[in-house]
Amino acid sequence: MTTHRRIIGLTGGIATGKSTVAHYLATHHHLPIFDADVYAREAVKIGSPVYDAIAQRYGIDIFQEDGSLNRKKLGDIIFNSAEERTWLEQQIHPYVRDRFAEAMQQPYQTIVCVIPLLFEAGLTHLVTEIWVVVCSPQQQLARLMQRNQLTREQALARINSQMSLAEKASRADVVLDNSSTLEALLQQIDTALLSKDRLQELQTPSD
Repeated sequence: MTTHRRIIGLTGGIATGKSTVAHYLATHHHLPIFDADVYAREAVKIGSPVYDAIAQRYGIDIFQEDGSLNRKKLGDIIFNSAEERTWLEQQIHPYVRDRFAEAMQQPYQTIVCVIPLLFEAGLTHLVTEIWVVVCSPQQQLARLMQRNQLTREQALARINSQMSLAEKASRADVVLDNSSTLEALLQQIDTALLSKDRLQELQTPSD
């Protein structure tokens, strides 16, 4: 039997629960996790080419006293201007793509790529299946405001900068509903990972 590599593209809206899903897949199912947000933070570290480009475009006011990027201040700029958001993505995305390309070289049979902008950045070709984490719009807004200490307007600007949850869900192979309990979410993850079809493939004798 030919074994096909399984590359799960985990995405969803901001503050819908992607990190919770990724953490469970890593700790409970022991799957390797490659996270676009981690790579994006690496891309803007002090002294990097992207860091220098940001400094040139926005000035020293965009940084904190220790020289690190003031993410909240930058967020207020890019989430209120499609032009600025596009510019920043053009700086960061090539680095992120390169890091994912490196990750794909590692000899894992099943891997998880956490990519918040999987659809928006046109990265669906990297994965073999797409999982989208959703919750209600009210929950998403409340969670984001609480997590990032944002006003309603700031949170809505970030949510509205992304493709809608409904559109993402319509393109998904698996939709994980995180509007109920943690236990309910974890059960959905187990089912998606170890579905009957997958188990049958695993149990098929080799030729």
